[in-house]
This record gives sequence, structure tokens and C-alpha cells, in this order.
Amino acid sequence: MIYNNEQINIKITYANNFYKRFKGLMLKKDFDDGLLFTNLKDSSIHTFFMRFEIDVYFLNEKKYIFEKTSLKPWKFYKPKKQAKYILETRKNKLKLKIGDRLDFI
Repeated sequence: MIYNNEQINIKITYANNFYKRFKGLMLKKDFDDGLLFTNLKDSSIHTFFMRFEIDVYFLNEKKYIFEKTSLKPWKFYKPKKQAKYILETRKNKLKLKIGDRLDFI
């Protein structure tokens, strides 16, 4: 992943179909990398059946972060506007902020 022209070594798993988006991180025992949701019809997310806290980054079509939240298990969140991409990581895994631009390689 590229963050503001700096490479960050993190394995990104793509949730780019219905099944992968539906399953997400539910029931996983551990998670150290990133999960990128694409082909979204809705940007709302939940942490039902999850075992750990996550950071969630909402990106626009140019891959700029426009909203960020942290969620504990069994929570629901809907961003203020529709996202093109959603990146989920373990809480405090990355130090990204609103306005940062990402690219995935």
C-alpha cells in the first residue's frame, strides 16, 4: 500500500464480491492486515460477530480518506456520505488521517 508517496508493507485482502463483503471479519480470531471493500452499494458497516476493535477508513473515488472511525465489536456505523472504498484494519495498526491519499499495489 502507498500512503502519501511512502510504501507501507501491509497485506490487503480485497472484499470485492458479495460473499467476501458479507463475511468480512466476522468470526475471525485474529487479524493483522487490511481488508479493502470495493464495489460498494452501501457504505454502512457493522462489527457484529467480531472479536476485536477495528479502525475504518472511508475513501472517495480518488482514494482520499474523507472519514475515519474506530469500532468495538457489536457496533454499527454509517458514514456521512457514500464511500467508493472502505479499508478496515486492526485498531491503531496504521496512523492514517482524513485527507491522506492511499494507493494499493
